[in-house]
Amino acid sequence: MEKFSSDIRTVSQRIQQLRHSISTEEATKTALIMPFFQTLGYDVFNPAEFTPEYIADVGIKKGEKVDYAIMEEGKPTILIEAKSIREPLTRHDSQLFRYYGTTQAKFAILTNGDMYRFYTDLETPNVMDTVPFFEITLSNIKDNEIKELYKFKKQEFNVNTILSTAEELKYLSAIKDQLKSLSQSPSDELIRLLIQECYQGMKTQTVVDKFRPIVAKAFNQFINENMNERIKHVISGEPETTSSGTTQEHAGASDLDVETDEIDLPSQPVIETTQEEIEGYATVKVLLGSVVDKDRIFYRDNASYFNILIDDSNRKWVCRLHLNSLTNKYITFRDEPNVRYKINHVYEIEQFTERLKVIVQSIIMPNE
Repeated sequence: MEKFSSDIRTVSQRIQQLRHSISTEEATKTALIMPFFQTLGYDVFNPAEFTPEYIADVGIKKGEKVDYAIMEEGKPTILIEAKSIREPLTRHDSQLFRYYGTTQAKFAILTNGDMYRFYTDLETPNVMDTVPFFEITLSNIKDNEIKELYKFKKQEFNVNTILSTAEELKYLSAIKDQLKSLSQSPSDELIRLLIQECYQGMKTQTVVDKFRPIVAKAFNQFINENMNERIKHVISGEPETTSSGTTQEHAGASDLDVETDEIDLPSQPVIETTQEEIEGYATVKVLLGSVVDKDRIFYRDNASYFNILIDDSNRKWVCRLHLNSLTNKYITFRDEPNVRYKINHVYEIEQFTERLKVIVQSIIMPNE
């Protein structure tokens, strides 16, 4: 799993490097899509396993072809419709929908080389669902998504195993999106429900509008307080570990100081370590407690970022927290020092649990 995670990260970096130089569908297939399926363990140059231009006759139309079909014992198991990386996927699912019903394939994938949408037939047998049960953006892939993607690896692929979790994935994603939306802009119905016990007056529209920012703030404070409780467990020596995902934005940050030590010069501004940075440090200690002795995890603060490292050595830095801005907080990682991952609160660091573990293991394994 660790090697697979590392390989997928390599594909992710490849997309970031090449996307602006790719302008056609064929270039997308060659440069991005085929390497992705190679990473999943498929022989993309063996037409008996990875068939290009697979014929999927639709009604009276003969000779209709889907871009690729992954074959098993001479039968298609996954259909793949490919588009250019410069094309959005919103207009193309109907084409894949037509192909799906004419074959014995149980899964279908629509991709532009960066975004991958995975479909099956949860609602009606042999009719492809209109909503994907799993969706990833490779250039911004999350640790929990890599775990799900691992099930599609050739050596791990099992139709029943994937189907057993497909429905949960589909509705989990939808509910998470809804919760995110509600936390930012609570609906009238939710506000009325939440203030039912604490506000005894009439729940008029004026009252609902008054409570809207309060409910949104309560959402965020509730999440923060839960994370703070976990931090207290760290201090008392009781580690906890969870994981999920986030967003990414690119930056021009440099990693030239990876191999150097910071030197405090008289002209430098006074560095003040904030409570938020300490909470971030404690959070990382929680997440890494199962792979490294917590006594080996240190931090060093400087004017531009808060460094978390192993054995108090800048040569063994793991991640850097950039928390000084009120609106532009982000984290960078040793394996991708030029890519910023935006976070709103330090508790969101737990979404990178698996990635942090892989980085630490790459640091300590040569010595242990």
